[in-house]
Amino acid sequence: MSGRIGSAQRLYRGQVSFNFVGRRRTWYVISALILLVSVGALVFRGLNLGIEFRGGADFAIPNATCSVEQARAVAESKTGSQAIVTSAVNGTIRVQTESLTADESSVLAGELANTCGVPKGEIKVQVVGPTWGSEISKKALQALVVFLLLVSIFLSIYFEWRMAVAALVALAHDLVITIGIYALTGLEVTPATVIGLLTILGFSLYDTVVVFDKVKENTRNIAGQSVMTYSEAANLALNQTLVRSINTSIVALLPVLAIIIIGAGLLGAGTLLDLAVALAVGMAAGTYSSIFIATPFLAQLKEHQPEMRSLSNRVNARRSQASRSRTGEAQGEDIVGTGEITTLIDGAPRQQPKRVSRSRRSKS
Repeated sequence: MSGRIGSAQRLYRGQVSFNFVGRRRTWYVISALILLVSVGALVFRGLNLGIEFRGGADFAIPNATCSVEQARAVAESKTGSQAIVTSAVNGTIRVQTESLTADESSVLAGELANTCGVPKGEIKVQVVGPTWGSEISKKALQALVVFLLLVSIFLSIYFEWRMAVAALVALAHDLVITIGIYALTGLEVTPATVIGLLTILGFSLYDTVVVFDKVKENTRNIAGQSVMTYSEAANLALNQTLVRSINTSIVALLPVLAIIIIGAGLLGAGTLLDLAVALAVGMAAGTYSSIFIATPFLAQLKEHQPEMRSLSNRVNARRSQASRSRTGEAQGEDIVGTGEITTLIDGAPRQQPKRVSRSRRSKS
């Protein structure tokens, strides 16, 4: 425990430092590859929209004795269209079909009850029109736009517009990766997924704001000195908040993983899975972006300012002068250490006669 505390203190004091900002091109390449895979999955695979968005009928059969294939055969024979049938760990079979009328859904529920050996009254039937899903999508998009607008205004006032831009870039990075994971894995997108996506916006932004607040503290009046560049001060802030960011993310991910394993895996609560997967992926992506994307991108924006370029030139000039001074001192120490003094005249060593000791002079 003391070792971990010591490591955290050394990170905070700058005695140990990871060069996150200096290696930003490496992180950009990694993120670009992940984003490329995510966008490719969205384009070529698309999202597996739930029944709430595409419309249709949903039949939940608890304690079913039939197989998935038998339930699918019954549903497709009665509707004449393809049916999506899944099975949960708790024995519940879920059948999704295209939109049906009340009479058609009642007939299909009766057929499924006979095939799966359960009373018709125990089958939960839900018929959803596509207009409801489109309304949910529209409301979610409006909430996203309002959220981004308010966040941009707040960050621009409290910090500056460059920090607002960097935070929004990291936010878009997290959203694209999370949505891409859903497209890549084929997980169903439901209203719970939308709620999860809107939730991770706040979590991702929280991590970034914590780091930016430390960057603001470290870079206050930084142009008035010539010891540290803006990128180095930002990297120090990143290292000072690194342990906190990791610990916060682990603590937040533990209950989410519990929801996935217990709630969705053991209890078969599909809605919990839709929500928890979005939260887990978004939290992990948010932690990554706050460390490897937001602050390095901010430093890159700031280094284009004339005063920050001038600061970098002064710091480099001072370090070059200090390096030359140390080199000169080292060479002087080498000369003194030899115990020889040589005087040069016209590029050649001066020849002097050897001195005779007093005892020899007296004898002579």
